[in-house]
Amino acid sequence: MPLVKVAGIQMSCSSDIDKNLEKCINLIELAAERGANVICLQELFNTLWFPKDSNPENFALAEKVDGKTIRLLKGVAKKTGTVIIAPFFEKGIDGIYYNSAVVIDEKGQLVGTYRKVHVPQLPMYEESFYFSAGDLGFPVFDTSYGKIGIQICWDNFYPEGIRSLALKGAQIVFAPTAAAFASHEKWKTVLSASAITNGLYVFRVNRVGNEDSHNFYGEAFCVNPLGEMVERPSGMGDGIYEVDIDLSMVEKTRQDYPYLKNRRPELYGPIAGQKTVVEKKIKKIVREKKD
Repeated sequence: MPLVKVAGIQMSCSSDIDKNLEKCINLIELAAERGANVICLQELFNTLWFPKDSNPENFALAEKVDGKTIRLLKGVAKKTGTVIIAPFFEKGIDGIYYNSAVVIDEKGQLVGTYRKVHVPQLPMYEESFYFSAGDLGFPVFDTSYGKIGIQICWDNFYPEGIRSLALKGAQIVFAPTAAAFASHEKWKTVLSASAITNGLYVFRVNRVGNEDSHNFYGEAFCVNPLGEMVERPSGMGDGIYEVDIDLSMVEKTRQDYPYLKNRRPELYGPIAGQKTVVEKKIKKIVREKKD
C-alpha cells in the first residue's frame, strides 16, 4: 500500500453547534484538497467542553448515530472521498449516553462505532456524570486506508486497550483528546511507549482554545512504530495537522521487534482478575497434598 496521508482537525469551539460544524466541515474539505485520505476530529468536536461541570441541561447536546451531525459528516466523507473519525456525545438507542466516535468511509457509509471505555471523574472533567462506560470493547475498523483503532483520551492510559487493538491487527490508533494544562509531555511519553510496545502508529488530535478555566493547547502529533515523531507537533491554534504514514513499517517493525509474538498470555490472568495457569497448578498440587 502506498503512503497514507492522515490529517487531524484541531479547532476552538463555541456554544453554537451549527457554527462549529460549519468550521469543521470547511477544514475537512481543505484537508481533502491537500490530499488527506483519513481525517480525525478532536474529542467532542462539535460542542464546548461541557463536562467541566455537572449540568443536567447538557444532556440535550447528545445525538444518536443517525442524528444531524453524523448525517452531515457522511455527506462530507462521500463528497471528499475521505475516511472520517468523528468523536461526539452519543445518545444510544437504549437511552444511555456515551462518549463515542464513529468511523465513516469514503463512500459515506458508517463503518462502526467506538465508545470510550474508561470514564474519568476529575475536577473539570466530570465525565462520569454524563457518560456510561463503553460497552463495545475495542473494535478494529477495516478501511481502504488501513486497519484503524480508536482510544479516546483517558483510554490511552490503560495499555490493555491498545494491546487488544494491536492483537486484532490495528495499524493506526487514533487518540482524540481534550487535554489542557500543558500536559503535552505526558501524552508524548505514553503514546510513544504504546506505539513501540505494539508496533503501530499512534495519531493524537487535541482540542484548542480557551474555555472558561480550560486552556486546550492542541499540539497534535503522530508517532511511528519505533516511537519516533513522524513530524513536529502542531501549534496551539485552529488548523490541520497532516502526516504521511507508511503502513509497511508496521509489519517490518513487528518482525524486527516481535513483542506481540513473545507474549505469555497464560501468565496474564491477574490483569483480568483471574488466576494464572501457574497459580492454578500450585493450588491443585496443594489440594492434592491435603487429600
